[in-house]
Amino acid sequence: MTSYLTLARNRDFTRLWVGEAVSQLGTAAGLFVYPLIGYALTGSALLAGLPVAAYSLGIALALLPAGVAADQLDRRRVLLAASATGLVLSGSLGVAGFLGTITMPHLVVVALGTGAVAGFYMPTELSAVRSVVTREELPTAISQNQARHHIASLLGGPLGGVLFALARPLAFLVDALTFAVSLVAVSRVEADLSPVERPHRAPLRELGDGLRFLLARPYFRATAAFSAACNLVVNAVFFVAVVRLVEAGVPSTTIGVVEALAGAGGIVGALIAPFLIDRMRTGHLTMSVAWSWVPLLVPLIFWSSPWLVGAMLFVGLLLNPAGNAAGQSYRVAVTPDELQGRIASSSQFLSFTTIPFAPLLGGWLLETYGASAATVVLLVAAALTALIPTLTPQVRSVPRPRDWPALDASGQVVEQPERPLPGVGSGIDHHEVVAVDGRERGVPARV
Repeated sequence: MTSYLTLARNRDFTRLWVGEAVSQLGTAAGLFVYPLIGYALTGSALLAGLPVAAYSLGIALALLPAGVAADQLDRRRVLLAASATGLVLSGSLGVAGFLGTITMPHLVVVALGTGAVAGFYMPTELSAVRSVVTREELPTAISQNQARHHIASLLGGPLGGVLFALARPLAFLVDALTFAVSLVAVSRVEADLSPVERPHRAPLRELGDGLRFLLARPYFRATAAFSAACNLVVNAVFFVAVVRLVEAGVPSTTIGVVEALAGAGGIVGALIAPFLIDRMRTGHLTMSVAWSWVPLLVPLIFWSSPWLVGAMLFVGLLLNPAGNAAGQSYRVAVTPDELQGRIASSSQFLSFTTIPFAPLLGGWLLETYGASAATVVLLVAAALTALIPTLTPQVRSVPRPRDWPALDASGQVVEQPERPLPGVGSGIDHHEVVAVDGRERGVPARV
């Protein structure tokens, strides 16, 4: 599989990656500052959370329309428009802050708009990646994107805290600057990012086509359900673990280290992801990620040491980037180009919808049943979630990337003969038939 060093020679991908890496870091710093500014303006903890909620709402509202736009419009122009909009929005907040005219409605509107910018950027960039990397480079490219996300999550809070200490609105000006970096980086991409030429229909019909394509295919349907359930359970676990530490009187600096360990696990996981993706069947990797949380939660039923929680989160997030990158890469590889934007946005939307409910679930379980019982409930939920890919043959049977099916000229999926890894044999049991939908290879299959 392509290494990170080899992928670095791909200038167009590097430009996309660097531009969005810088922009994500700026946005993460801004998200850290939003509630601090909100609280300073209102004195209310409840109202202080409105900007962050508005940001999440903006993503949710934009994702599905973004998929249609990515499949109808030139993807470079969509990315440029999104970056330019983010620059103006964050810049307006920074200028207003330094002029002393910032208001709560302005803060919420900018957060909502910045979330919409992210909602448009995510599926469009994922669709563009397929145009700038080869099929062999795809898993490594998406693994590198996973690393970008975890780096921003790890460094965004500390950066936002430093900028807030220097000047309260400074983080928003820095965020605007990072959008400018993204704007320049995307403008220098040389590859053709225009969509496939085809008749366009009304946006709602186009959106319906994408959702029907996703829901009609067992692999896509099962992985979308798994992602939504996993996001709910894992984020609820994180919330419960942190609240237990707070209730136990653990210092905030120690809790910060625990969260840093979680981020570090994601970064290390992203670095080793290409190796894991290359050596394991994608279906088996998905199941490994799914079941990894079950044994990790058992010790938390009895103990809540910060170092135990940190170790659990580090190990839990270690496999996560490989599972995400493998699943996303396979989805991109077997999706016709004219549907890339809609399938990416629909998958991301379905996965995202459960995240806002995770703190509510975690908080309700803690208040209703207590810490140990809440952890038991989440352990059971994690096991039930893991059964989704485990009981779906179309997920279990997905082979290694080198053996992924190809798309023929009509966009139909055609299975490839499985090739053995060098020096290790075929890697397939004699009784197992690897096919995307349970049929034998060599014929079109529905994923």
